[in-house]
Amino acid sequence: ALIVAESPHAPCHWNLTHTLSDWLKQHNVPGIYGIDTRALTKHIREQGAMLGKIVPAGAAESSVPQVNPNDLNLVAEVSLKEPRLFVSHAPPRQGKDGKRMRILAIDCGIKANIIRYFMSKGVELLLVPWEYDFSGEAFDGLFISNGPGDPTQCQKTIGHLRALIERADAPPVFGICLGNQLLALAAGCTTFKMKYGNRGANQPCIDTRTGRCYITAQNHGFAVDPASIPQGWEQFFVNANDATNEGIIHKTRPFFSVQFHPEACAGPTDTDFLFEMFLRRVHGEHAEVTVSYRQPTIPARKVLLLGSGGLSIGQAGEFDYSGSQAIKALKEMRCEVVLINPNIATVQTSEGMADRVYFLPVTPDVVRSVIERERPDGILLQFGGQTALNCGVALDKNGVLAEFGVRVLGTPVEAIIATEDREIFNAKLTEINERIAEGYPASTVDDAVAMAAKIGFPVIMRAAFALGGLGSGFAHDEESARALATQALINSPQVLVERSMKGWKEIEYEVVRDCNDNCITVCNMENFDPLGIHTGDSIVVAPSQTLSNAEYMKLRSVAIKVARHLGIVGECNIQYALNPQSEEYCIIEVNARLSRSSALASKATGYPLASVAAKLALGNLLPDLTNSVTLSTTACFEPSLDYVVTKVPRWDLSKFDRVSREIGSAMKSVGEVMAIGRTWEESLQKALRMTDPAIAGYQPHDEFVAESEEELNRSLQVPTDTRIYAIAEAMKRGYSVDRIQSLTAIDPWFLWKLKRINDMGQILSEYTPKTLPAGTVLQAKKSGFSDAQVAKLTGSTELEIRALRKAMGVTPFVKQIDTMAAEFPAATNYLYMTYNGDEHDLDFEDKGTMVIGSGVYRIGSSVEFDWCAVSCIRTLRKLGHRAIMVNFNPETVSTDYD
Repeated sequence: ALIVAESPHAPCHWNLTHTLSDWLKQHNVPGIYGIDTRALTKHIREQGAMLGKIVPAGAAESSVPQVNPNDLNLVAEVSLKEPRLFVSHAPPRQGKDGKRMRILAIDCGIKANIIRYFMSKGVELLLVPWEYDFSGEAFDGLFISNGPGDPTQCQKTIGHLRALIERADAPPVFGICLGNQLLALAAGCTTFKMKYGNRGANQPCIDTRTGRCYITAQNHGFAVDPASIPQGWEQFFVNANDATNEGIIHKTRPFFSVQFHPEACAGPTDTDFLFEMFLRRVHGEHAEVTVSYRQPTIPARKVLLLGSGGLSIGQAGEFDYSGSQAIKALKEMRCEVVLINPNIATVQTSEGMADRVYFLPVTPDVVRSVIERERPDGILLQFGGQTALNCGVALDKNGVLAEFGVRVLGTPVEAIIATEDREIFNAKLTEINERIAEGYPASTVDDAVAMAAKIGFPVIMRAAFALGGLGSGFAHDEESARALATQALINSPQVLVERSMKGWKEIEYEVVRDCNDNCITVCNMENFDPLGIHTGDSIVVAPSQTLSNAEYMKLRSVAIKVARHLGIVGECNIQYALNPQSEEYCIIEVNARLSRSSALASKATGYPLASVAAKLALGNLLPDLTNSVTLSTTACFEPSLDYVVTKVPRWDLSKFDRVSREIGSAMKSVGEVMAIGRTWEESLQKALRMTDPAIAGYQPHDEFVAESEEELNRSLQVPTDTRIYAIAEAMKRGYSVDRIQSLTAIDPWFLWKLKRINDMGQILSEYTPKTLPAGTVLQAKKSGFSDAQVAKLTGSTELEIRALRKAMGVTPFVKQIDTMAAEFPAATNYLYMTYNGDEHDLDFEDKGTMVIGSGVYRIGSSVEFDWCAVSCIRTLRKLGHRAIMVNFNPETVSTDYD
């Protein structure tokens, strides 16, 4: 059976062949949704794996028989009954005898993707039943597949394996998942049933030969007891979270197995090199000798940190957050911190943060004078935005850093330049055969216009070394190209002219890498708006909602590949354009620094990107760092989100008389909000209300007025700061999802969700407070409707609806952001509220003092109020009071987990 929190109501992916509901019906699998899956996970975490069943409403519990899989030989049920030969159509891979290599695979419930992997390698695969006596078969290597249940139920298989590995001429053996346990039992190990098991696609496993940590996909409830591993064998992989066995390997003979799925689908394939390792052994090649190696690092005792200076569009409070977190991390590492930042309204310049603060401009000449005075060992460039990066590059180019022996900590200058200089960036990506939009660099206006004509209009023009897309835009003809190039070259020495991919999806990944090449993606995000609008001006959703596993994992793998090739140490983010009708993608850019997206990703996942990046810059390794939220697991993992985060920008364009309200590739927003819910509808409506008290939620708004259908159509086609309200108005007027999609190019998944909100509003308008059912109230709250919205739609008042709702027992639940989707207990109270739940994550016995934050940044209310909130919290703590912070601005220090 399948249990999910939310069911897709309007599936619409381009590669869709069946809906989930249709597939379940086809295979006779019952499903249930609307369940608080987080509460269920916590229950299993605390009580252990248990038997369960789904009983239809109205039926007696006894009418559904209880099946106990622990009493069954599940492998016998799923294994094929007769041998079957698969022959690859790929070029033949030869064995030691010069013939096509033959692999014998024991089918204990083999996944189709394993067969695909072997077929892609050019071998032939003889698949045999689980209990098959293969002693009379001729084969070059043996593979033991995954499968369900208790491995000790497969005594016949274990016996056959034991006989094989005891032979002096035994061929190479490779096992996966259950195959690991069967090989271990054949070797003389014991297994045990785990309390909960290791499940999911983000299990970190350490290769004991090299110390490298890999993210793996797993689903097993039994494990090998490492204390029982006999002489001649050793652990191959170990789980970085709970230290359980994840694989065994023989010290001298070609036998090995792993507990995870290298070929995972769904899941990461970071360890699929194990298939190649197996086939090389089958061919008779010796495995490469690999030993644990740690790149030596010179400790930095005194570090210079460059801030971002004064606030501007595209560079605001997020760098106070990242800089403050970096300072705390450096102090943990017992470093002396010298900060240069002239912005007095920041937390990082407060007393008790850096050891010394220079309120001076972040410019090469000024920074040189501070270096000459302070003589730091190292300098950090990635925590001060574009200002710090540009200054650091200039200091390196001018020889200042070399003159005073100052090391750039973290990502080297060469990598920074490679991401900022568009010509070098394109060349770097071409070296690894990665996809970039057709584009050419230009340093004069005439060259830029010529390149645009060569590519063909429309094109996008991007300035190098620029902040927030400054000077960029779309050119549709020679005249607009000349105007954009002139503007871009005012702010930058170089402009890149690229093929326009306007209308494609824009996807972003936050990547973390250490100096020993451990590399993970912490968060992926998806823009609500199609490509053509700066990420800072788009509604952004985390995690992505419209990607398939193939799309998600492909872009993830590319992000890791690019970060490694560029030599990133610390954090970077990579932005993609993704064709909405295929898996075709192009890399837009890589930021080799913390950004506004990094701050959002940190708050959305609970993973402290800036803190981790600072520690990695000093030479620490990801597997050695602890997850600061659970305090019991490693920082080398990819967070699980059992909720949806929505970021909505805040504009103040109405304060200026002659400023266009159209938005594009150059950022115009002055702030942003972050809302969390268990459904996208819930988080979106919360976020819209956060941007302005006058906004009730997703519904037509007074700021948007369209007298005619033609005017409304243009408002949908041409993005402005009010387009979300134009969509609401269009739905109110009866526009279909298909029509709105054709005008906006917004993915229909989002539009169907908006239609559900619109439809719920229409349902509510049919009731009065006296006739309003409790079920409808609950569904409205789950969809993100405020009491004020419900009141307006039902002809009531907010207070009356609140009283009615509470009398019905419809109240919100408090949930934790714990980075692990409830699989491990959280040590911090990083919280949100939702109506999509059945229980609170914690008790509220401790009282405290609530501090109300200032919310979204706007003109006249900015980072200075975050300084006030943080100072208040620190004072309360000094006085022995518990502090409760309420804020929804992801750029702030006050919303940090600690």
